[in-house]
Amino acid sequence: METDLISKVTQRIELKKLANPGDVIVVAVSGGPDSVALLHVLFRLAATYTWKLVVAHVNHQFRGAESDAEAAFVARLAAEWGLPCEIGVINVPAYIEEASLNGQAAAREKRYEFLHVVAEQYGAKRIALAHHADDQAETVLMRILRGTGPSGLIGMLERRAEKKVELIRPFLRIYKSDIVNYCAQHDIAYCQDSSNGSRKYFRNQIRLDVMPMLQQYNEQLPESLNRLSDVMGAEDEFLAAETNKVFSRLITCQTSLQSNIYRLERCDFAELHVALQRRLIKLILNCLCMERERLVFAQIERIRELIVNEQLSNQVLQVDEQVYIVREYGSIQFQTFEPDPKPYAYEIGSESDTLCLPDMTELSYSWITLDAYKQVESTSQATDVFLDGDQVSMPLQIRSRRSGDRMEPFGLNGSKKVKDMFIDAKIPPSRREVIPLLTDASGRILWIAGFRRSKHALVEPDTKRVLHMKLVVRA
Repeated sequence: METDLISKVTQRIELKKLANPGDVIVVAVSGGPDSVALLHVLFRLAATYTWKLVVAHVNHQFRGAESDAEAAFVARLAAEWGLPCEIGVINVPAYIEEASLNGQAAAREKRYEFLHVVAEQYGAKRIALAHHADDQAETVLMRILRGTGPSGLIGMLERRAEKKVELIRPFLRIYKSDIVNYCAQHDIAYCQDSSNGSRKYFRNQIRLDVMPMLQQYNEQLPESLNRLSDVMGAEDEFLAAETNKVFSRLITCQTSLQSNIYRLERCDFAELHVALQRRLIKLILNCLCMERERLVFAQIERIRELIVNEQLSNQVLQVDEQVYIVREYGSIQFQTFEPDPKPYAYEIGSESDTLCLPDMTELSYSWITLDAYKQVESTSQATDVFLDGDQVSMPLQIRSRRSGDRMEPFGLNGSKKVKDMFIDAKIPPSRREVIPLLTDASGRILWIAGFRRSKHALVEPDTKRVLHMKLVVRA
């Protein structure tokens, strides 16, 4: 077993180029069997590869005296093996309160932050982590349960660039039982983390309850999940390469200190397979500094729909605080600045229909009877308006605000500037230019969609035809 484990790790290091001869490697050692065994294996290989190993341990102060004892154990172990050792003492419970994060997320953030500091201090290009094959299986299952796409099924990577270093996981193909056996064969002492038995952490629930239950149906479940990870890793690598080719072929970039623009033609995008469409959107958003973890399926689909839907006209979609997508005729533009709103005007016909408006909104309108009006009026909202169809001067028009617009609001004597009404309602300036206004042939403003209606064309008991209009924000 000893020879098998050493040879397996050596094989993965050389095959995946996890480390080069002469590297300085920071080894994250918690004191548990996985990390202590990893340190022992790398220590035995260090002379062959002329590595310089640096031990790094974080005392999260979660478990009082137990945490302090683990830190002391790691320091003694490093001293016995003649290795430099850095111990970070971080009050994670206090940070959890300050940052409003869950315990494991806060601990991970602070731990990795410390590891990067140690790597910079020693000039290391590698940080070795002791995640193993059982950890990988749990990670894949957790992501399946939470909902993930193909990329999430890859799980953890054996090597991944982060900041100025690479995180490497030499044990990612080694199972826990082999690691524990290795420690026993070499009389390697290690610490037992009492929190590993606590079910308040999601990963522990997966390890202690979900995995054993599912293994009743498949004894080889960890191996199956790891095979799934391997298969998806290869397919993801292929699709990533194809997406990069498409990016180079279809995307034009314009970057500066103030703004970034990525532009493509709608017709080119529409010809791509849907898998490449989604990946291209993600790649562009990543280039605009949106982290992959923040991108959700519904968000990607909304963007894709904006691009491929032939019925849509000029549109603006705000993705987050600083990323906007602008559709203008056949051109799609991803940009890091708010676009200037462009005026628009659409005529309302005499037949029921739906209009696609800028800012990802729709306006539906239908002509109904007075009886139908009485049935739906009680459940209407601010996004609905009902007008006497015989009291409006056709054709009607739905348009953006113009300078000098005035309205005679229902319930108010006289008229008032639309601009002043927006100011009084504290509507942000960026929203004022895209809120639709309904006007009749004489130019009277009948409705500020979703905001205020005028005193004209009110539905009365003797009304024959009712025009029902509804504003909908597309999901």
